[in-house]
Amino acid sequence: MIPINLISVLLATLAAMVLGFLLHGPILGKVWMRLANIVPTGNEKFSDMLPNLFWNLVANFVTAYVIAVIYLFALPSPYLAGEGIWRGVICALWLWIGFVVTSTSMEVIWMGRKLGLWLFECGCSFLVMSVMGAIIASY
Repeated sequence: MIPINLISVLLATLAAMVLGFLLHGPILGKVWMRLANIVPTGNEKFSDMLPNLFWNLVANFVTAYVIAVIYLFALPSPYLAGEGIWRGVICALWLWIGFVVTSTSMEVIWMGRKLGLWLFECGCSFLVMSVMGAIIASY
């Protein structure tokens, strides 16, 4: 069994949810809605969002858990620069570059997703994964 600190994974998951809310809401919500062509109707209900929020929570938990696993495997590596929290951030950033950026770029290349929206989402995931890595490395 891999000795994963579930408290750090849960804290990273919650941080991701809060950051996602802030970036897609009060801080940059208007920019995001413009890029995504979302026009609020005024009929939106929080209860309608609960299933999506649940699956978003699950996805963030899996991401945090995987960062924790990779971080543990990468600890003895001389190729992962940094120490402490920075080591966690760097580990998360390598995962972000190698998997998030590359896999989501296919949406732009093949599916016609707007470049601006993709860049926005990549920037948000960059920040979220950096914070997740920092939290995981701090415990």
